[in-house]
Amino acid sequence: MFRFCSALLLTFLASHLAMTQLAAAQTNGQAQANGQGQGQPIGAPSNAQTPAKPQPPANVPLPPRRPNAANAISKSLTPSQPSNLSPEEAVQNANAYLNAVTTMVADFTQIGVDGKRSEGKLYVQKPGKLRFQYDPPAVMEVIADGRSVAVRNRRLNTQDMAFIGQTPLKFLLKNKLDLTKDTKVLDVVSSANSTNILIEDKATFGGTSRISLIFDPVTFALRQWTVTDPQGYETIVSLFNVDLNEKPDPSLFKINEGPVRD
Repeated sequence: MFRFCSALLLTFLASHLAMTQLAAAQTNGQAQANGQGQGQPIGAPSNAQTPAKPQPPANVPLPPRRPNAANAISKSLTPSQPSNLSPEEAVQNANAYLNAVTTMVADFTQIGVDGKRSEGKLYVQKPGKLRFQYDPPAVMEVIADGRSVAVRNRRLNTQDMAFIGQTPLKFLLKNKLDLTKDTKVLDVVSSANSTNILIEDKATFGGTSRISLIFDPVTFALRQWTVTDPQGYETIVSLFNVDLNEKPDPSLFKINEGPVRD
């Protein structure tokens, strides 16, 4: 349970650092075993004990699309074709798509740092409002109200808070985003199946996080992201059935300060 909570806190930044360290201590042997044979993060000394480097964005597998998955792109956007795409054009198209999105309702699947799969519903209302509603048996909720981010555990009756500026999910929450100015773009890889943009965000809680954003190569709809936290743990989120027209209920983004209830 501690490690599952840690994955959520690391990904959505709600006082996650202490819990991450606890999870890492409890699962140190497993983490070391999983890291054998993998490379080190970019810029790490060759003799440093660093977490395993995540797979390059070009090799990140994409989940199969559901039959009714929404196109999730404004018809006004006309990005370049993959065969002619330069890294600069890819980033420009990604910025254009993300900035065109003002609301989002989507199904999601999440693979946590412990390898467990969770599913649920994602609600976004820019600027700064977000809710990850997890399906049972998960007991977690992640809510951003425009100022703060809360991770709620209904089973343990706990709620952890952090400032919204510390979340690595700026690409979903900012009204106007420029990946080259708001983050550091490390790599851009375009193929027939996807366009992958690897960014680094030094403003996240606990240190620098890396986020791999995976877009449709033609429409530039956001399909998946992977957050690698400062300790090297990864959380993968994939989107399906994206609706950019539905307006989420404002009550979904309210953070209650009282007891957590089912």
